[in-house]
Amino acid sequence: MTVSASAAFAIIILMRLGRRTEARSRTDERFTALLCTVFGVLIAATPWGQAILRLVGVITQATH
Repeated sequence: MTVSASAAFAIIILMRLGRRTEARSRTDERFTALLCTVFGVLIAATPWGQAILRLVGVITQATH
């Protein structure tokens, strides 16, 4: 269930971010931020999310 919900959120986020910035209201931007947060929580539990976390950790360590 988590992977399919994550895929649905990813598609919705990509569709919302494809719109022009000038056409967005504050409510629209907040809703998109909420969707991105929920997407991050859903994907964090998957192996793909763990791989992204490890990659970000390696990049962070390499920059310090």
